[in-house]
Amino acid sequence: MGSPWRQAGLRYYNYRFFLQQRLGIRVQKVSVDAGFTCPNVDGTVARGGCTFCDNRSFSPSRRLPRANIAGQIDQSIARMRRRYKNCHHFLAYFQPATGTYAPVERLRPLYEQALAHPQVVGLAIGTRADCVPDNILGLLEELARNTYLSVEYGMQTVHDRSLDWMNRGHLHGAMIDAVERSRGRGFEIGAHAILGLPGESHDDMLATAREIARLNLDAVKIHNLYCVKNTPLAEQVAAGQVQLIERDEYVRTVVDFLELLPPTMVVERISGDAPPDYFVGPAWCLDKPAVKRAIEAELERRDTWQGKKWAGGRGNADCGLRNAE
Repeated sequence: MGSPWRQAGLRYYNYRFFLQQRLGIRVQKVSVDAGFTCPNVDGTVARGGCTFCDNRSFSPSRRLPRANIAGQIDQSIARMRRRYKNCHHFLAYFQPATGTYAPVERLRPLYEQALAHPQVVGLAIGTRADCVPDNILGLLEELARNTYLSVEYGMQTVHDRSLDWMNRGHLHGAMIDAVERSRGRGFEIGAHAILGLPGESHDDMLATAREIARLNLDAVKIHNLYCVKNTPLAEQVAAGQVQLIERDEYVRTVVDFLELLPPTMVVERISGDAPPDYFVGPAWCLDKPAVKRAIEAELERRDTWQGKKWAGGRGNADCGLRNAE
């Protein structure tokens, strides 16, 4: 029971608990769209984007006319306040496409405009492992000296065959390289992981958990493979070529996954979904509160928690955010 989140009665280190501790205030993310694309969309490394991806399905800002950065933040805050009435502080989340896919001279003013908003207390930037050259990492390090900054890499899986299937445009070695070059720069280093990729067994998915633990990241986002309209995955699901993971299997796998992670790693997400008008399946993931309850119930049933089966590692000093504190 040494971890603060364990002392608080939690069974995994959730994001809300982390932000309350780290920033001392209630914080929510608001999506910001800077108009970026991806190198596997524009032909730099591939065309068509990832097999499962339509940015409109997971980025609210891609479903609306795009205002300038400050205007987008104001619009997002207005929407968020309908749901979170007592929240007055926000992280500007550069979510759609690849949030570092531009020259430094374009990125700097965009990030600074977001930070200039009076209710923004930090940044979160979603990006790819092959889109962080050293000069961009230098910019992120500079920003992190004065604000909270989270950089989320779309790792998805440790298995190169799965990265090839999804038309990712890079292999896992790019993730290892990006993480190593990101360490010690003062920003949080996170990874996205997808469970239920076609051809991946239970052991394969847990191999991804072990690799995330070995990399000793600051944070992880876990979600199921879900299908949205007008994507190659939608065609594969319709043709019966891909079977989407069932809820019971997903819940068991998430709990197994959590057991392998270090207790110091923040778990920012444990499931995913999409707006109903873009969504194909699986239907169960639209009820995120029910999925969360099922995962927590399985943790309770097993009397287990994040890190219970963690194999150890290199310690915390290598991590980006913790190394700066």
